[in-house]
Amino acid sequence: MAQAPAASHRISAHLKGLSNKTAYLANYFGPTQYIPRDTAQSDAEGRLLFDGANTLPEGLYMIVVDAKPVMQLVIGEQNFSFEADTADIVGTIKFAAPGESALFYDYQKFLQKQYKQITAIRNQNGANNQTQIAALQKESNTYRTDFIKKNPKSLTVKLLQAVAEPEVPPAPKLANGRPDSLFVFNYYKSHFFDGFDFSDERLLRSPFVQQKLDRYLKELTVQTVDSLIKEADYLVGRAKANKEMLSYTIWYITNQYEQSKVIGLDGVFVHMAEKYYLTGVMPLSDTASLSSIRKRAQILKPLLAGKIIPNMSAQDSLGRPQALHSVKGEYVVAFMYDPDCGHCKESAPKLKKFFEDHRAKGMQVYAVAINNTPEKWRQFVREQKLQGMVHVYGPSSGINFEQKYDVYSTPTVYFLDKNKKILARRLPVEELESYFQFMQRQQPAKPKAPTPTAKAGSAASTKK
Repeated sequence: MAQAPAASHRISAHLKGLSNKTAYLANYFGPTQYIPRDTAQSDAEGRLLFDGANTLPEGLYMIVVDAKPVMQLVIGEQNFSFEADTADIVGTIKFAAPGESALFYDYQKFLQKQYKQITAIRNQNGANNQTQIAALQKESNTYRTDFIKKNPKSLTVKLLQAVAEPEVPPAPKLANGRPDSLFVFNYYKSHFFDGFDFSDERLLRSPFVQQKLDRYLKELTVQTVDSLIKEADYLVGRAKANKEMLSYTIWYITNQYEQSKVIGLDGVFVHMAEKYYLTGVMPLSDTASLSSIRKRAQILKPLLAGKIIPNMSAQDSLGRPQALHSVKGEYVVAFMYDPDCGHCKESAPKLKKFFEDHRAKGMQVYAVAINNTPEKWRQFVREQKLQGMVHVYGPSSGINFEQKYDVYSTPTVYFLDKNKKILARRLPVEELESYFQFMQRQQPAKPKAPTPTAKAGSAASTKK
């Protein structure tokens, strides 16, 4: 009995303008990253061959030269050949036989032709420009619809559908006769993933999964912990259609909010860790990684925005205990620093100015030197002229500041209200002023005192 051929790939290319270059065949992993799968050396005429004894996982690939993408390929078939001029890949590419990449470039050629026509019309000064453009756009929509109908199972169509925008119908009218102003947004959001097939793991080897998750979470979702948790759970539920898609979705969302650039959103990380990692929904064979996630969630959970910061008590310069929860102030900035830290020394004058500018409004600072010697601590306070603040020597408390307050770099700043509720964590000193002004704007306006009116018979109303 003849033995079946081993799984392999063989992709032959002739790329004019690519002479004597090392080229990589790589699949996308997010919009800006890629995973190399094979390497080839082009000859003087730009001929190169990617071949290997393994099957390439299907997806959207690129040929990369000198760390820059030269062109894209849709890898479905494992054996095909093509030629093109690198000066105009789309316009010149030719494939020896039909296939996914050939189909992909058929669509790209049509788009290129339409784009050139629309650009030429826009550069004219004719009165019928918009009519002509509208006709071309209608032609494009018809072509796309027919293209999808003719190739419903192709990966190229899956990629097109993955990036498709929802077509929003006209907004219905409210009882007052006006269009519903919320309809467009709500419809767009609820249909955002209509064309995205969460069951197809090939989409993971494209830029589109991360782009869709980012857009949905960062632009279509209110940036509060509760709203983000609700939508994260929704996305995980959709991703359960495929094991690999599920793992990526959980990993990506968790990773985004462990060190969120938006203050106060690390509660999303804690939720993801507890609901998916620590319950085994997201399996990890690496026990060290699971232990790290568990430890991180345990550290962050008591430090989330809205919670009362754990109390501490450390000695001041006279050896007296000073508790954080005993500090009086409408707002309290907990400034945790190292006297030898260069960034701490740069931040100190900015902290001093912020404190002095708002001290009369009830601002107070609880400054904690988390390590180093008592002498260097006192020297720091003296040289930086930080009078008026509450200064304590952290080592006298016996606290592990990294574990209890997440101080893995200095300075670490907490912005607290008068009840020591955490309003913001890890806030850069440079942003204290803007954050304080933001908090002030959130305060309800105080009602104006009524203008006194003269009573009948009073001196003000008595005629002279």
